[in-house]
Amino acid sequence: MPTQLEILGQQFYKQEITRNKFTPKNEYNSNNADALSDGDEMGKGQVNDSGTVGSKTDINARKALLVKNKFSKENEYNSKNTAALSDKDEFGKGEIGDSGIVGSKTDINTRNSLLAKNRFSKNFNYNSKNIDALSNGDENGKGQIGDTGAVGSKTDINVRKELITKNKYGDANRYGRKNVNALSDGDEFGKGQIDDNGPVGSKTDILERTKLVAFNKFNGKKDYKSTLNGTK
Repeated sequence: MPTQLEILGQQFYKQEITRNKFTPKNEYNSNNADALSDGDEMGKGQVNDSGTVGSKTDINARKALLVKNKFSKENEYNSKNTAALSDKDEFGKGEIGDSGIVGSKTDINTRNSLLAKNRFSKNFNYNSKNIDALSNGDENGKGQIGDTGAVGSKTDINVRKELITKNKYGDANRYGRKNVNALSDGDEFGKGQIDDNGPVGSKTDILERTKLVAFNKFNGKKDYKSTLNGTK
């Protein structure tokens, strides 16, 4: 005996089938006129190898769009069509030959305008042999000269020096385990731990930690784990 769910399923299935004009006896296939693109709104399937595809609305919309497009089957967009080539008009953008320009008239003019503002070009490359590309104390180049040269423009170098002067650490006074100003010895400077049992942090860090530990009922002598186990 079918379940209530199966009964409802069959009812809904029959309802959906009645809305669909295609059925097992009237299948949607290449032999069904209502499934083919024959100029009505029903079918969209191609009729033979050269027939159209789509409903009447699809076909009409396609024709309207093709009218607006200057290219077609008889006037294809390819390397043999002058309207597709970059010959200094606004139509084509394809390169002519191996050394031709690329783009429409507007593209070419814009490119030339931007190149004119750039001091570097094919004949004046930005590289390690160009003085205007090197960091030699002016605002132009930023490339390092040699292995020990500075990097950046004049402004970059000056800003870097200014920041370094504000930093008490440097090449001659590095932040490390041998520098007292880098260690947590009770002042505000260093925060590094001294040996395995030393504190970590500046004077303020240590005081804040001590204060918080005082507020906490659990500490090193009475930890949270032992309390949970019933140890007092």
